[in-house]
Amino acid sequence: MLTETTLPRPARYEDLTRIRATNPEAIAEAAARRERRGLPGEGERLLIIAADHPARGALAVRDRPLAMASRADLLHRLQVALSRPGVDGILASPDVLEDLLLLGALEGRLAFGSMNRGGLQGSVFELDDRFTGFDAPSIDAMRLDGGKMLCRIDPADHATVATLESCARAVTDLARRRLVAMVEPFWSGRTQTGSVRNDLSPDAVIRAISIAQALGVTSAYTWLKIPAVAEMERVMAATTLPALLLGGDPPDIDAAYAEWGRALQLPGVRGLVVGRALLYPPDDDVATAVDAAAALVREVSP
Repeated sequence: MLTETTLPRPARYEDLTRIRATNPEAIAEAAARRERRGLPGEGERLLIIAADHPARGALAVRDRPLAMASRADLLHRLQVALSRPGVDGILASPDVLEDLLLLGALEGRLAFGSMNRGGLQGSVFELDDRFTGFDAPSIDAMRLDGGKMLCRIDPADHATVATLESCARAVTDLARRRLVAMVEPFWSGRTQTGSVRNDLSPDAVIRAISIAQALGVTSAYTWLKIPAVAEMERVMAATTLPALLLGGDPPDIDAAYAEWGRALQLPGVRGLVVGRALLYPPDDDVATAVDAAAALVREVSP
């Protein structure tokens, strides 16, 4: 539930620019006063809304190449999603989290900061997933609950080793602060046209998990963010770490709900992290899409 504070709250999205220009300290003040909540207890599942795609230049949803281009529209959809019962929090880049802090939309919600957005979609350096967003000290200073990192592994690309090293350092830095390190591993490669493709076969996902869960000096605070793929029982047998299912941009949302529902039955799966599929559903009814995902999560919670 949102709580009233003495912080200035924008009446319209346009007011965010005014506050940023005249009172940038309001962001840190909002972060310091935000009402926080704890991580899930035994048997509980999470529903986290993802909103870090624009920071990597990934603005498309299905056949709409610039679906996420309007920040006011995105913020409106995020506020609708975060207001729904059963939504536990958000994963986003610094700019989005700061807007939501100023709007008072993160009270009583988990908040995870997106850390490496340097591998811009469609670029020649896409697999060089450099850390251009949050770092562990800023996540701690803003009283966030953890950081998320993309970890794409391409054995044919020299940039992979730098990504692995950077992710390992971030896992270590977060763990030292007792903050969650949410690692999103993929076994990746380039197609003949040069675009990056993630291998979603069970064997490839298992291989990526095996590498990602060993990053850093400890895995005590590491969570995985992985796709729901075929043979999920075998995939989840590859790890003892808690895992959240990612949503992606599925062409068939009903099929995606069915896949998530099956995977959520597995004991190691602790919930969903979904963005575009819920924020930009085919009928544009964000509330109904989010409620359907929340129902899936509640069905497997005691």
